[in-house]
Amino acid sequence: MRVPLYLALVHHPVVNRNQEVIASAVTNLDLHDLARLVRTYDLPGCFIVTPLQDQQQLARELVAHWCEGVGRELHPHRWQALERLRIVDDIGAACTAIQNETGTWPRLWATSARPHGVMIGHEEARQSLFDSGSQNGLPYLLLLGTAWGLAPGVVEACDAVLASIPAASDYNHLSVRCAAAILVDRLASRDRRNETQ
Repeated sequence: MRVPLYLALVHHPVVNRNQEVIASAVTNLDLHDLARLVRTYDLPGCFIVTPLQDQQQLARELVAHWCEGVGRELHPHRWQALERLRIVDDIGAACTAIQNETGTWPRLWATSARPHGVMIGHEEARQSLFDSGSQNGLPYLLLLGTAWGLAPGVVEACDAVLASIPAASDYNHLSVRCAAAILVDRLASRDRRNETQ
């Protein structure tokens, strides 16, 4: 049995191409794709992290359209995904929400396309999720940085940094949606090795 794995799409603090700390914009595509991802893999939720009130309002309006309005009537299954999105001011608020749901503060995993000292492999991380006895069933929060990635201070504050997704070429610039899908599949998919055809 898998322990709870939550996602957080972090819009602040992240860095731009010059490694300056910024707040990035919320996008409709990110919200839809991450909502579908957490629903498909039956994760309890994805936090949209931004302190910007106009961006929070935009995210709330998009979610409300599909969960409450005419969008729900026209696409009756889409709300089941989008209702798993939660808009919060910062990573601490996401952790508090998880603690309120599970009774335990989550362990934080950072993601990065760049190397960061000691990183844990995807299989080791997966084992942490499925071997609840080793961590007493602690929930995990996987932080996904928008723009050019999580700010260094965020990465340093995490319990671990997941190994980068290895590229098959010298081009290594996946969208956050693609990286999230690859990581969640590696971490949270059912073990198919023992299934019969």
